[in-house]
Amino acid sequence: MPELPEVETTCQGIAPHITGQRIRQVIIRQPRLRWPIPDNLPQLLKGRKLLSVGRRGKYLLLTFHHGTLIIHLGMSGSLRIAEPDSAVQKHDHFDLQWSDGKRLRLRDPRRFGAVLWTDEPISLHPLIANLGPEPLSEQFDGVYLHEQGKRRRIAIKQLIMESKTVVGVGNIYANESLFRAAIHPIRPSNRISAARYQTLADEIRNVLAEAITQGGTTLRDFLRQDGSPGYFTQKLRVYGKAGNPCPGCGTAIHSKSIAQRSTFFCPNCQH
Repeated sequence: MPELPEVETTCQGIAPHITGQRIRQVIIRQPRLRWPIPDNLPQLLKGRKLLSVGRRGKYLLLTFHHGTLIIHLGMSGSLRIAEPDSAVQKHDHFDLQWSDGKRLRLRDPRRFGAVLWTDEPISLHPLIANLGPEPLSEQFDGVYLHEQGKRRRIAIKQLIMESKTVVGVGNIYANESLFRAAIHPIRPSNRISAARYQTLADEIRNVLAEAITQGGTTLRDFLRQDGSPGYFTQKLRVYGKAGNPCPGCGTAIHSKSIAQRSTFFCPNCQH
């Protein structure tokens, strides 16, 4: 699944191409995504000027004077800038054609993504209203994370992957952050000191910032908007490396399922 760095990379990649452009045409080839694409979207958007491209959690936000288009990439979705004569592929479900002829194209093989519209303030939308702070914002730090964790007794990996706690810390980056912070992923959230929470918050920020700088993590489905891969995969220390030696101590990396998500850790370095 595209995680926060992949979505941020996409946001940064498409924004220069479409900000300030007007929509010439909306093309809906497959309306049945996670939720149906509004059938009146072509009428709502035709001729409208895009004011900005932003992100909240894993949601891409295209802002117009009269509302916001919300795009989620789901499990396998991606957005591309396509030339006017670019061939349409099997899973290309949605296009925004702009005044310069280029197209913003959504490809979503598994159809778990979403294209939605709201004319209300975006902060009030049900998908956005209850999200926790952005991990790269000033609102997210060790003090905040400690307050969230000390009142509960769940695995720390579960806590940092909850979007109501902090947005965008998906499975890959949760694994990597916990390894860097030397915290075992199943340690109860109320048995972690404030100092260790500060270390964890710092490492979450570091891992995500590095991944954004390097263009996201390439797994099976994600490529950057220009078609080239991200490179953070080369720096993964534990994710997907079960049985490999720990880069810190040489102990074999273990794996187990936590809340139905693959989890990778060093049983020696993380405690």
